[in-house]
Amino acid sequence: MRITVSAQDDTRRLVVLAVDDEPHGLTALVHCLTSNPNIGKVFSAVDASEALRRLIASDGDELRARKERGLPPVDAVFSDIHMPGLSGMEMSRVFAALQPPPVLVFVTGHSEEAVNAFDLGAVDYVLKPFNQERLDKAVKRVLEKLNTRPMPQAAGGGPEPVKDDGEVIPVELAGTTKLIPRSSVRWVEAQGDYARLFTADGSHLVRIPLAQLEERWEKAGFVRIHRSFLVALPLITELRMAQGGYQVVIGNEEKVLPVSRRHTRELKDRLVGSGRNG
Repeated sequence: MRITVSAQDDTRRLVVLAVDDEPHGLTALVHCLTSNPNIGKVFSAVDASEALRRLIASDGDELRARKERGLPPVDAVFSDIHMPGLSGMEMSRVFAALQPPPVLVFVTGHSEEAVNAFDLGAVDYVLKPFNQERLDKAVKRVLEKLNTRPMPQAAGGGPEPVKDDGEVIPVELAGTTKLIPRSSVRWVEAQGDYARLFTADGSHLVRIPLAQLEERWEKAGFVRIHRSFLVALPLITELRMAQGGYQVVIGNEEKVLPVSRRHTRELKDRLVGSGRNG
């Protein structure tokens, strides 16, 4: 993902994402966005898969800091619709499920998707070719939408945020991007800088370290039981002593995983705290 920063960068201005698979279209979109005085920073992606991978994973210190402040990965997404692989519409359905979601603006050469765009909650539908005045109007609509939202709670202040049960993880295989709901993940195994997600219908390798998933999914009920394993707490049916240490049973003997000594006490506390019998 490339980053373009306007000369008038200011933390009070918007952070946005521009997505277009056509180089000239992306260049024009980024230029108009950075020329708007209300835009502080523009991230750009050449397709929907790159945009999802970077933003959902909160890749980078700045994006992680926004998440900790209760903000969406970016304030708004300006995206083309017809792109190879995932379309802009499919990508935006994922973004719309985030809590809180970024504001959506479609920038496209096709008018036939307008109804679907507004059904998704898009605030504007900009037809190509566009000019600065038209993009400025779209930015104004983004600001109006953001001004109607309640202020986010910073991490550690006020009540805990509601679980985001709509998170999905983009998984790429042989040129195809598959969206895996977090709710379908039963346990995760570390594999170097990657993690393998185990679901009822198989496993999926993603380029996200296990430590990062542990931090992101803690409030969704996932618990670290070993340096190599992260498990969905509600799916643990038994914690038992075995030769060499404790083990957990997932489901109806579906999987038995080791529990390291350093994680045993925390796991017991979590199981007792959740009202389950260890």
